[in-house]
Amino acid sequence: MWIPTDHEKYGVVISGFRGTVSHGLPLEVGDTVQILEKCDGWYRGFVLKNPSFKGVFPATYIHLKNANVRNKGQFETIIPTEDTVITEMTGTLREWGIMWKQLYVKNDGDLFHRLWHVMNELLDLRRQVLVGHLTHDRMKDVKRHITARLDWGNEQMGLDLVPRKEFSMVDPDDISVTELYKLMEHRHRKKDTPIPTSSHHLFLQMKSLMCANLGEELEVFFSIYDSRENHPVSERFFVKLNKNGLPKFPEKMERQCTLFVDLGSSDLRKDIYITVHIIRLGRMAAGEKKNSCSTQYRRPFGCAVLSIADLLQSERDTRDSKEDYMLKVYMCNTESEWYQIHENIIKKLNARYNLTSSNAGLSVALQLLHGDIDQIRREYPVLFTRGVAISRKLGFSDIIMPGDIRNDLYVTLEKGEYEKGGKSVARNVDVTMYVLDSEGQVLKDCISLGSGETPVSEHHSFVLYHNNSPRWAELLKLPIPVDKFRGAHVRLEFRHCSTKEKGEKKLFGFSFVPLMQEDGRTLPDGIHELIVHKCEENTNFQDPTCYLKLQYCKGNLHGNSQPVKASKETFWISSFLCSTKLTQNGDLLDFLKWRAHPERICDILSKFKDIDGAEIVKFLQDTLDALFGILDENPQKYGLKVFDSLVHIINLLQDIKFQHFKPVMDTYIESHFAGALAYRDLIKVLKRYIDRSIEAERQEHIQDVLRAQEYIFKYIIHSRSLYTLATGGQNEEEFRSSIYELFQSVRYFLSIESPGSSIITQTQAVFLSSFPAVYSELLKLIDVREVANLVRDTLRSMPDVLHVEYSLEAVKLQCIAKTVESQLFANPDSRCILLPVVLHHLHMHLQEQKDLIMCARILSTMFCLIKKDSTETTISEEVDMLVDSLLGVLLRTILEISNRPQPSGPAIRLQFQDVTGEFVACLLALLRQMTDKHYQQLLESFTSRDDLRDFLLQIFTVFKILIRPEMFPKDWTIMRLVTNNVIITTILYLSDALRKNFLNESFDFKVWDSYFYLAVIFINQPCLQLELFSPAKRKKVLEKYGDMRVMMGCEIFSMWQNLGEHKLHFIPGLIGPFLEVTLVPQADLRNVMIPIFHDLMDWEQRRTGNFKQVEAKLIDKLDSLMSEGKGDETYRELFNSILLKKIERETWRESGISLVATVTRLMERLLDYRDCMKVAEVDGKKIGCTVSLLNFYKTEINKEEMYIRYIHKLYDLHLKAQNFTEAAYTLLLYDELLEWSERPLREFLHYPMQTEWQRKEILHLTIIQNFDKGKCWENGIILCRELADQYESFYDYRNLSKMRMMEAAFYDKIMDQQRLEPEFFRVGFYGKKFPFFLRNKEFVCRGHDYERLEAFQQRMLNEFPHAIAMQHANQPEDTIFQADAQYLQIYAVIPIPDNNEILQKEAIPDHIKSFYRVNNIWRFRYDRPFHKGIKDKENEFKSLWIERTTLTLVQSLPGISRWFEVDRREVVEMSPLENAIEVLENKNQQLRTLITQCQSRQMQNINPLTMCLNGVIDAAVNGGLARYQEAFFVKDYILNHPEDGEKISRLRELMFEQAHILEYGLAVHEKFVPQDMRPLHKKLVDQFYVMKSRLGIQEFPGYARVSPIHLTNGSPRTCRNPALGAVSPDGARLVNRRSPLSYPAFNRYSSSSLSSQASAEVSNITGQSESSDEVFHMQASPSTSSLSSTHSASPNVTSSAPSSARGSPLLSDKHKHSRENTCLSPRDRPCSAIYPISMEQTQQTLNSQIGDSCMPRSDPNLSAPEKVMNPTPSSWSLDSGKEARTCVPDSARLVSPPVPPRPTHTGSPAKTYRAFSPQAFDPPPAHPRSPHKSSVQSLTPSPTDYQSLGPVYNSPVLSGSSSSGISSLSRGSVTETTLTDGTITCTLIGSEELIKRENGTFACMPPRYNLSEHGTGTSRRRAPLPHSLSVPPSGEPPALPPKPHVLRVHRSEGENRMEEILARPRSQPRKVSQL
Repeated sequence: MWIPTDHEKYGVVISGFRGTVSHGLPLEVGDTVQILEKCDGWYRGFVLKNPSFKGVFPATYIHLKNANVRNKGQFETIIPTEDTVITEMTGTLREWGIMWKQLYVKNDGDLFHRLWHVMNELLDLRRQVLVGHLTHDRMKDVKRHITARLDWGNEQMGLDLVPRKEFSMVDPDDISVTELYKLMEHRHRKKDTPIPTSSHHLFLQMKSLMCANLGEELEVFFSIYDSRENHPVSERFFVKLNKNGLPKFPEKMERQCTLFVDLGSSDLRKDIYITVHIIRLGRMAAGEKKNSCSTQYRRPFGCAVLSIADLLQSERDTRDSKEDYMLKVYMCNTESEWYQIHENIIKKLNARYNLTSSNAGLSVALQLLHGDIDQIRREYPVLFTRGVAISRKLGFSDIIMPGDIRNDLYVTLEKGEYEKGGKSVARNVDVTMYVLDSEGQVLKDCISLGSGETPVSEHHSFVLYHNNSPRWAELLKLPIPVDKFRGAHVRLEFRHCSTKEKGEKKLFGFSFVPLMQEDGRTLPDGIHELIVHKCEENTNFQDPTCYLKLQYCKGNLHGNSQPVKASKETFWISSFLCSTKLTQNGDLLDFLKWRAHPERICDILSKFKDIDGAEIVKFLQDTLDALFGILDENPQKYGLKVFDSLVHIINLLQDIKFQHFKPVMDTYIESHFAGALAYRDLIKVLKRYIDRSIEAERQEHIQDVLRAQEYIFKYIIHSRSLYTLATGGQNEEEFRSSIYELFQSVRYFLSIESPGSSIITQTQAVFLSSFPAVYSELLKLIDVREVANLVRDTLRSMPDVLHVEYSLEAVKLQCIAKTVESQLFANPDSRCILLPVVLHHLHMHLQEQKDLIMCARILSTMFCLIKKDSTETTISEEVDMLVDSLLGVLLRTILEISNRPQPSGPAIRLQFQDVTGEFVACLLALLRQMTDKHYQQLLESFTSRDDLRDFLLQIFTVFKILIRPEMFPKDWTIMRLVTNNVIITTILYLSDALRKNFLNESFDFKVWDSYFYLAVIFINQPCLQLELFSPAKRKKVLEKYGDMRVMMGCEIFSMWQNLGEHKLHFIPGLIGPFLEVTLVPQADLRNVMIPIFHDLMDWEQRRTGNFKQVEAKLIDKLDSLMSEGKGDETYRELFNSILLKKIERETWRESGISLVATVTRLMERLLDYRDCMKVAEVDGKKIGCTVSLLNFYKTEINKEEMYIRYIHKLYDLHLKAQNFTEAAYTLLLYDELLEWSERPLREFLHYPMQTEWQRKEILHLTIIQNFDKGKCWENGIILCRELADQYESFYDYRNLSKMRMMEAAFYDKIMDQQRLEPEFFRVGFYGKKFPFFLRNKEFVCRGHDYERLEAFQQRMLNEFPHAIAMQHANQPEDTIFQADAQYLQIYAVIPIPDNNEILQKEAIPDHIKSFYRVNNIWRFRYDRPFHKGIKDKENEFKSLWIERTTLTLVQSLPGISRWFEVDRREVVEMSPLENAIEVLENKNQQLRTLITQCQSRQMQNINPLTMCLNGVIDAAVNGGLARYQEAFFVKDYILNHPEDGEKISRLRELMFEQAHILEYGLAVHEKFVPQDMRPLHKKLVDQFYVMKSRLGIQEFPGYARVSPIHLTNGSPRTCRNPALGAVSPDGARLVNRRSPLSYPAFNRYSSSSLSSQASAEVSNITGQSESSDEVFHMQASPSTSSLSSTHSASPNVTSSAPSSARGSPLLSDKHKHSRENTCLSPRDRPCSAIYPISMEQTQQTLNSQIGDSCMPRSDPNLSAPEKVMNPTPSSWSLDSGKEARTCVPDSARLVSPPVPPRPTHTGSPAKTYRAFSPQAFDPPPAHPRSPHKSSVQSLTPSPTDYQSLGPVYNSPVLSGSSSSGISSLSRGSVTETTLTDGTITCTLIGSEELIKRENGTFACMPPRYNLSEHGTGTSRRRAPLPHSLSVPPSGEPPALPPKPHVLRVHRSEGENRMEEILARPRSQPRKVSQL
């Protein structure tokens, strides 16, 4: 039976459990579980990280731990009883563990490894704490280290700041809000601003000395030197080096490292240096022989310096890392300069020193450490465990500590003056130093050369060579014990060092100096000039009395019992004492020995103030004993002076240098002070001074007394206590009376009002600043209430007048603050007495907005105390007082502070933010302390409704301020949650007041509006979005506070329901805020808030009959909110379902459903847009989604401003992707909304405030610039003209000139620059996984430059990585449309230009035509071959049909996007016969073009023509044309298809026409073929005759000898004979306008790359190495015909086509959808519609330039008679719908032989045939002057004349294999054929007529500059205008060139539709609102 557990509540899993039993709970090792029940060795409970899932688990798998249970029962919570630091560490490490793995995924290796080390360190520290074997101090250090590491990790990981108290986390409910704020602020400041330290230390490690000429041991001395004052700052550090320059004792680290301690901040400046002096131990001269002298001397070697500035800079760069330095070692040029060599180096006096060696260097390691020495020991324990020498500062540090004991005498051997002593050269002086006691015994180890080496008993100075005036400047420390100081002296012996072999040292004199004088004073600091006493070499100094009686110092009078003969030899030393036990001050010694001279007591006390403070504090206890001893001696006589001296000592301890001696005085008072009667004199003198302060003119001494009142009262109270103990409490009333009288004098003194700058005011301020320190002393002897009354009366005595001149008020407030912080105020009994006066002063200052920082400090302390004593009964009364006095003024203060401008200085700004936060914390603390009774009293206290209204508005405004993100730092989540909890609690109380007082007739919109806005802001706070929190953090918040968003949402709904008809006031104002609330991803909140929109719609419907405002506001806000990342698909569905359910029963159901549907569709698009924008790169998906949203705003909801915004977003995307053309079209949308008017427009987006004209001008210029970048110059020209017209109308000729020049530049670019023609691809997006704007739709995309199908398909698959590529071109099935996946169907399509007029005109260069072939394209097509009926295996073309699909787009390409959706598709089937006709027509046209180009370039490379002839002839010989004969010319076919008679005749004519062209082509080929290709030509001729015989052609008619080729301009330009005869290939001379090195028709470039295989094979054919340009033009044409057998062509030629062109399409029934199949080999591809047959470059360029060869030319190289005009179209032409002219009189006509008539054939369903009429031509001009007067015969034009409407198919008719595809799968367009009866004559124009035309009479005039120009009388032709650039016509359109009359035999449905599209007028531009 399961029973609830009592004690077994919490445990940790120690073994994993899979939970395979019934109701089992899976467990992992380390999980913490909460146990609910137990039964027979099993527990039932849950894992704390997933409390919703409960189950059973074995009890043996759990290690139980102690825990406390809260709310025992169903909702109980467990709190482990373990150390809170351990609990926090465990939870934090678990949270870090998850984030640590994410760091690895994000590739943040640095933080990953650092966090890993910290986590391991924390785990180790956790084990130490859990073991429990640490000492108390060590435990504190470990916990401090743990919390520091936790804070560091939380900061690095962006987690919350944790408030702690004594290393433990605090519960916000257990402390006041003000205390919580202080803790948070303390942690924040500790993290952000490290506390500056005033104590610094320099760590130095000696490594080595590198020098070439070493060989002797060295002594190295380091010290810190002040170059400004020219003296050392520290004592020396001494290191001994061996002969190799390495430390002599490497095993002893303390001899190599030192710590220069106690450096002040003033010691870290750039003129502080580290100096190094190096002394060598060896021979006198470094170059002496080894056997010259065996004695070793200390000799100068070198010096080095390093500026501390270099170290500081290195520290800033490396951040506390140890840095190695290499110091250069210098030597002085003369040894006499050695004493100042470091100064010379610092001053860079280069003439006085030089390098010791070129490579000499001293290697040291340096590091600056900051903090006191104890802190350094904790932070760098390794330094002290390994050993480090301490090098002290010369003198005391900036702060003297009482425990510091020093007794160091520093002596510097400065210099000496010696005589020669009868020698010819100067002496080598060696100074030997001893320290001796009074008996002449040498004191052992009392001379220290420096830290790092042990002291010695005697010291030998270094020797300067031959110098009678040596200067050493050698600093020594004499660490003499204090007890041996008296009687000790220093003896200095001087010897001459011989350089001879013996190396003798001969004594010649000595000096001495006593260290302490007879009166007890030590040797004074400063320089001492010692007398050098002569002596013999063998003088014995065993008895010091023989010389101690001598005079030792010049000018010295003491000890001068024996006269001394005047000596010229002297020796100088300097001394400096640093001792806490010895003094050099005689006045202090006199004071301490006052009993020896009682008559001098007054004089001694008078001099006391002149004694140095450092000397006084050293002997503080002795000094105080002496003072009170004098007081006891005669209080009446000495009382005042003793009091003044005591005040002097007390104030001395206020100095920061001596403040640490206050505990010494406290200890003295408690333990050593024995003046039981002193209190009477102290009170009396203190009262005397206070009474005198009113009348005294000089207040300085009185102020000193008042500053010392804290310790004066300490002496008074302790003295009274001693008296009470001694007498049993006698004279108590006398004591109390004296205290009350003293305070009465104080109150009178404080009550005096005076001007702010008066002296007495300053004295009052001094008293107030030190008065609170007296409270604790008074409480020792007086009852707490009495003390409270004394303090209250004293504080009340202060005047309330606020002075401006002097800040006495600030001092008063500081006094109040110290009072509140005192022990007195902490007592509830005294607090109730003091609180009114404190509140009075606070209220007064807050009203005036003065001293806010101090006010906040006082309030914070008060609320902390009230929270601690919240169980007391008096707290409720105190809260009442606080609410009445402070609530209103607190609200006003916060409002005032928040509305002030932020201060400029960073320190002031930080202070400003702090005071705001403190006041906020105070307000929150007060509100949290209020109960129901307090709120009720507060609301009842308002006498009028207006007062309550003002209060509510005020508190709502303050709450809005508190919710601001900038109110608290980002990581203060705990503080924010507490704030929100207080706010929502307060709002729940105030809601009732709002309902009771401001509804119905008393409705107040402003209050309600403020309430709702506050609630909305509250819900949307980032700190309440629990979904963003980690699971552990979310669980904690929910357990402690719940989801406050839902609570507030329910409150909003409840208040909203109470409004009734007043809801109308909030439409549309609250629609946006409520929408923002519903977008919060909380299901309960959404269910509560979404129905409010139904209310909004209903009430607006009642008022206006519609809900336009609701709709408009919803749409506007949705865009901005969703772009911020709010909302999701779940919200869209919930919004739709809830509102539709609410609307069902409404009368306005239909309009409501429409609104919901519109908003839902907008959400779909906005969600898609947001998802697309998450990707950094600009891709088609981003652009397409933006286009979809843009169109939605324009067409469905007509939001003009949003439409314009998205125009610019799309524009920016295009610019980023470098889609300049699309960017221009996009910006043109906005441009079309504007007019050329002077209407002012407001500032909008990045546009300034300007007129509509100015903005449109800017837009025009920007669009033109983008068209230029996109090489779309034709469109740019149109805009240039429009802008030029505007400039011209304003006479702005400067800008007009620029526009004209820009337009001219565009014309030049059109003719000169290369433009690539893009390829187009159809893309189908199928499946539900695609975004809404793509789902189950098909698009046509304009490819990038050089982008072919494979590259485009790969790009699409990269954009949609989860998509599957479909491997067929058929329409997908319904299962694909509904599939929960993504399918992509991609294949190439062919553009169908609409502007055929320009493409048909022969006179237009191909540079121009290429633009119209790929621009302004609405329709595209692709072909799919299929077999209908039974397939004939021997001749497959009998049943091979073509399915031609035409796609019409919603917009033309290019446009605002690179792809547009397909609007309509049309499918037409072409019969096999029609297909054959089309193939032959295209091939014939290709042959004509190649032959013409070959003739025009004379002897250029003819490989393209060779390959084309070879392919056609070879295929025909091997049965190509025979296949057509077998299929369509047989009797069965003719009988079964009588309707195809005309088509069969047409096919027959085309076959004969092809033979005719081939014969002419062979003739041209023979003329230009190179010698090495003659065999191939002969083969072609032979095969051609075989072909003719197989076709049954024996001989051509007589006109066959005339050229069948329509020459370059329609007629031969080189025609000098007026009577034209038969034209042969040899007789034709064509002049080309282009360079003879390039092909005339090859100026169209394709973005498709060439097949390298084809290039290689072409090279094999020609047998010569071609240039890249030639190879580009010579590739073989791909075969798409199945008319020939497999062996019809040579291997080289047939294999030159890509295999994809040769392979037949595979029409499989099953479609495979996998991405892996996208890279099939060409022969395996299922359909060439997906992988279009790559057109050989030659063929592409030929097809694109067919019209180029027939253009009218005006060649300047030709004479006038050579220029002729185009003839009329030939009746043999395949197309006849083109424009032509006959401009030649009858006399100039050439009559050609009659042409056999052709039967007229009807159109087919797949094609449209146009009839040609002679009336289509313009009439010829009358009688032109021409030198050719004679009549000529008319010639029938050649049957190979080119008359095509568009690009020709790129498939040769007679090449390829029997299995190859058909031409309909390759690029091309439908050709149209015209048949005409009768003879068409070809006319030649005379030279004069041609000149006339070129001069402007007949030639085409340039286009108009103004688009509005029109008229029939002008010959200007308007440039074609793309649809997207079209301007609505203002009248009749301008006249176009005459067009031939065409008779439509049959129209397809698609053409009719296309004409409708082209004919429909453009809508007028909409007006733009003031944008």
